[in-house]
Amino acid sequence: MAITPVSTAAFVRAVRKFAEQTPDWSTAIRYQTLPDERFDITLTARRVYGDRAQYMVIFAAAGLDTLEQELPEQALVLPNFTQLQTIKRQTGYLTDDEERAYSALD
Repeated sequence: MAITPVSTAAFVRAVRKFAEQTPDWSTAIRYQTLPDERFDITLTARRVYGDRAQYMVIFAAAGLDTLEQELPEQALVLPNFTQLQTIKRQTGYLTDDEERAYSALD
């Protein structure tokens, strides 16, 4: 199952909801964006997740409208690795490698 526009939209909505509705006491990653990340959300993704490919998580949590939009300095509430994988599975936003890994576990 490939990532589609529909799964991407569902993923963005789910991450945005997580960022907006996760209480302060709940498990999550809290990250303060830095000035050098303003025009490179992949840098934020690398710093948080160790993987620039997770930029859509940053995009969604920051409430950005386009990928070209500037990332303001702000505190982000982000899903941890386990929460992120759950969101990806629920929304169908899985890369082919992730899909194969989950299929092997089932």
